[in-house]
Amino acid sequence: MIEWRWKVKLKQKPMHKNQEKLLKLSKTHDLGRMSYREIASLLGEKNAQTAKYHLLQLQMKGLIKMSKGENIIERVKQGVAQMSGLVAIPVYGAADCGGPTKFAENYIQSFIRVSSTLVPYKKGLFAVQADGFSMNNARIGKSKRNIDPGDYVIVDGDVKVPEKGEYVLSVIDGLANIKKFYLDEENRQVMLVSESTMDYPPIVIDESEIDQYVVSGKVVEVIKNVKN
Repeated sequence: MIEWRWKVKLKQKPMHKNQEKLLKLSKTHDLGRMSYREIASLLGEKNAQTAKYHLLQLQMKGLIKMSKGENIIERVKQGVAQMSGLVAIPVYGAADCGGPTKFAENYIQSFIRVSSTLVPYKKGLFAVQADGFSMNNARIGKSKRNIDPGDYVIVDGDVKVPEKGEYVLSVIDGLANIKKFYLDEENRQVMLVSESTMDYPPIVIDESEIDQYVVSGKVVEVIKNVKN
């Protein structure tokens, strides 16, 4: 059996410090009942609009739920929302369905919410948004859906050594890519195969290139028409 070395090599991009503070404050303060000026004071800022701006940024990312009219500012937790039957899954950027050109990113950009009957919650789940057409003839998950540009692909990040024929999110020299996985032990190669209505050659990773190759997880479902 070939001893492939699965390693994680992802970019880092820190969240703005005020947004980090707001997420922490949301655990200890009832921000919904505070004015923007009072929240700004907690941040060490003088301008109320600074607090409002960063709260809106967190809301756009799906990290908080905010309704000042209802006195609600609360953090969105990953997992199953109580009584809703929805799973909140973090989104870590985009991945190509074609040649790898999108840089893998190791920070949460937003959350998507999907039915827990379609994607039962477990730790290790995350999502990426697909770009490209090389998997538009795939049949993935319970829904047997293909992957079109703009779809959200749900990945089980706990699966680092996939089985033959499973769909995977790979990182090739720092670039994210979605393909079907095959291990050719005889030739000591990994083959990443497209499933498309168009003709895409397989991506072949041989032993000399394995240091630049990472399996980030197994693709388990495809979500279309997402509402953040």
